Amino acid sequence: MDMLNVINTFIRVVEAGSIAAAARALGVSPAAVSQNVAKLEAHLGVRLLSRTTRHIALTESGARYYDQAQHIPQAVTLAAQAANAHSQPQGRLCVASTAAFGRHVLAPLMPAFAQRYPGIAVELIGTDRRVDHRVEGVDLSLRIGAQLSDPLIALPLVSRPFVFCAAPAYLARAGTPRTFNDLQEHACLAFRYPTDGRFLPWGFVHEGKRVEAKINPAFICDDVDMIAQIAANGGGIARLASFVAEPYLRRGELLTVFDGTQQPEPMQIYACVSDRSALNARVRAFIDFLQEQLEAGQPA
Repeated sequence: MDMLNVINTFIRVVEAGSIAAAARALGVSPAAVSQNVAKLEAHLGVRLLSRTTRHIALTESGARYYDQAQHIPQAVTLAAQAANAHSQPQGRLCVASTAAFGRHVLAPLMPAFAQRYPGIAVELIGTDRRVDHRVEGVDLSLRIGAQLSDPLIALPLVSRPFVFCAAPAYLARAGTPRTFNDLQEHACLAFRYPTDGRFLPWGFVHEGKRVEAKINPAFICDDVDMIAQIAANGGGIARLASFVAEPYLRRGELLTVFDGTQQPEPMQIYACVSDRSALNARVRAFIDFLQEQLEAGQPA
């Protein structure tokens, strides 16, 4: 019996709250998860989980076992890394990213990462929802400041500007705003954050202080690339990350609407892990590679 595998399966069931959720996180069938838990119970000679059709709960013995065993998989991983400190990182790496950053920045860089670290198998999750690192098996997530609401360790990765822009046809029709206060009189394209339904605020740095512009959204969307398309087709003023806006600006489909007197609040992107022990060799290699590429002027 592969003890580490069955222990890890048991831990995932406890943290996920169900056989089905643990199976999804592990990428195996629910039957395989149930069999592993049954093997562990038979080996220990105690019942670890109380199961019903709708609920799983730890027994008293299960709670004691989980308390002692929950750190075993991570400890084994760290021990292997220590033994192979001078070798190339190996194994699976699951990275969750905001959809736009994943699409425009991460995806183009992945072939170069794979060439440098052929032993790392990367899985990318591109989503703007909140991900649960433990339940979903995520090693690293890349998030913007507005997403830092859960107990993760957030390491500043890179800062990128926001660009306020609109199509030439819109500006010819509606005029060009001169200050952020003018935005109230314009058709603004707002991004609704899918996790909690909030609009992401349109922030500026004015006289050394952060201020939020008041807007009256003409369109609301939860996809940044759709907002860019609406703007490019004359729908109004959009606030886009530079890596989303740049192709439209280069082609002349969008024009920036503020000069240097109106300073947009920058986008800060963070590399997030569940705890310090999650900063293993694969995660550190990915973070270092990404910082190197972004600082070297790669797309972002």
